[in-house]
This record gives sequence, C-alpha cells and structure tokens, in this order.
Amino acid sequence: MTQKTVLNETHRALGARMVDFGGWDMPINYGSQIEEHHAVRRDAGMFDVSHMTVVDLHGARTREFLRHLLANNIDKLKVVGKALYSCMLDERGGVIDDLIVYFLGEEFFRLVVNAGTRAKDLAWITQQAVAFDVQVKERPEFAMIAVQGPNARARVLELLHEVDRPRIEKLGKFAAAAAQGPHGMPLFVARTGYTGEDGFEIIVPEEHAVALWQALAAAGVAPAGLGARDTLRLEAGMNLYGQDMDESVTPWEANLGWTVSLDEGRVFIGRAALEQQKAAGVPRVMVGLVLDGKGVLRHGQKVLGASGEGEVLSGSFAPTLDKAVAFARIPAGEAGDLRVDIRGREVPVRLVKYPFVRDGKACDGI
Repeated sequence: MTQKTVLNETHRALGARMVDFGGWDMPINYGSQIEEHHAVRRDAGMFDVSHMTVVDLHGARTREFLRHLLANNIDKLKVVGKALYSCMLDERGGVIDDLIVYFLGEEFFRLVVNAGTRAKDLAWITQQAVAFDVQVKERPEFAMIAVQGPNARARVLELLHEVDRPRIEKLGKFAAAAAQGPHGMPLFVARTGYTGEDGFEIIVPEEHAVALWQALAAAGVAPAGLGARDTLRLEAGMNLYGQDMDESVTPWEANLGWTVSLDEGRVFIGRAALEQQKAAGVPRVMVGLVLDGKGVLRHGQKVLGASGEGEVLSGSFAPTLDKAVAFARIPAGEAGDLRVDIRGREVPVRLVKYPFVRDGKACDGI
C-alpha cells in the first residue's frame, strides 16, 4: 500500500504531479521541474522529505554502539548539535544505507535514514543495538521539510521566534538546534541539505507541517518536487542510494572513501572487508561524465573505455549547465577515451572530477 506524507493533500492542491517513490506518493514537480531547479539554485525552494525516517537512539553505550555501526567515526562529534554523514555497512563492506547522525547528548543520538531502506535499516540497527543495550525508537510522528537555496536561510530565519533567530543564524554547517517556528511550533533545524546549496532541513511534528509549509510559501519559498531534487543533488555530486551504491558496492567503489575512518583500534562492521579490498586494489571506480553534444545520459547505459565496460549510474540533463552529466562506475585503470552507448550509438563523453556545480556555477573543467 502506497504511503502518504501529511503534506499529500497540500501538494495535490498545488497541482503537483505525483509518483510512487520508494512506496510513497510524492510530488515529482508542480509544473516545471526546470523552473523549480533554478528557483533553488538562484533563490529558495522547499521539498517535502517527510518520507525520510527519523530514528532516535538512547542508552549509556550509544556512542560505543555507533563506533561499531558506522564506517565514519562518531567521535568526530564532540559538540552537542553537530552532525556526521556516514555509510552503514554489512560484513562484506557493502553499503546498507547512507545516513546522517546528530549528537544530541552522550546518551541520545538521532539518525535520519532513507525512505526506501527504512525496513532493512531498522531491522539491522535494532539487531546490532541489542549487544549494547541501546534503545532504537522510530519517530513516525515527525515530518521534514528541506528549505534550500542562496536565500533559504534568510527566509527561514524570519519565521523563527526572535529569541531563537540569532542562535540559528550562527548555526554552522552540519549542525542542528531546537527552535520555535510560527505560532510557537517546535522545530529541529539542521543546516544540512541534498542540493549543493545552503539551507536547512527542518524536522517538525506532523500536526504543524502544513502550517509551516504555508508559512514558508508566504515568505516566498517556492515548492519543488523530487525531480528537481534529483538534478540538484546530481549537479552537486551527491550519491543516491539504490542507484549509485547498494550492498553490492563498497564506499571505495562509490567514491565515498572520504566517509570511511580507518582510525586505529576501532572495529566497525565491514572494516576487515574494506581493508582487504583496499590492499588488493579496488576493482571499480566511480567517475563523473559530461556529454557536450546532444543527448541525455541515463541510468543503465553502457560506458565503453580502454579499461573495459562500465555503466551509467545517475544521469540527467543538468539545468544549471544546459548539458547532460552523469556518474558512472567503470573498471579501475587507464580509462582512455570514453563513449556511452545511447540507443546503439556510441557517443563520446568527457571524464571529469565532480561536483559539476558549486555555489550555483559550473566547477572548473566542466
């Protein structure tokens, strides 16, 4: 049965085109996906991300548990409110999910995990938590709205209680704090996002979500659907779980080595497999592609090069660049000149370092 967020009727009233996304009825756009993309790059847009799963962890050994559970080191979080991005791996080093963890107290950490992986994530986390006597509590009573763009923070700040405004304005990137929104509604405001733009992801009790969405719209924040969110995150060089990585892929193969902490003495799930693969040589690498000519790069297309055959992972027209870009996974080694098979036609593409877009503009070499 398809699930609906508390904002479902609000999206439909705005004329959104709805699609099934990981078992959720979600807005893909409200008319023009490209206009929504540009609104986020140039001003401020908002996304309903209430399908994401919030999981709270409580217990005296929660930090110790997260040292074991995550490939990144939770001990990087020393100040309450700070956040960390990490992969959660199986014993073979495959990516079960990527997530954000918030440090809210020595006995209280919060995870935000992907919608499509909710069931397996909860089962895995709960199974691993038993040995550490950590309480795992899903928080389905929360909704989440992401407000992103160069003017996003200013639009949110004007809606906050005046006492909270200076504190939230000073909030650093990858940090979060509680605040009061319109009509005193309680908010958990995190300076995080999935677009490459500045902004906030706001967790709010479901009963206040519609009012918060309406207040943001009245403040000039444009509704944006998951279509624009996808092209924005691709331009920004951000992986999508299930498309760019899954249990068959290690962080080394997903260009997520920067999220792995092989710190001395810490034993985490999947570490032995990662060390073994690194020592033997990683067989596949994830790269960026740019198509300067006509055509669109799509998931599943073959990538041909000197090192062998690979495939396009995420691929799309990039509105900020006015050309197609993609992530691809190809055999390690000298790639040589790369071509993509588009409907039986081999089209030359450029291999580039991503992100493709930063601060609303094309990165060097793109």
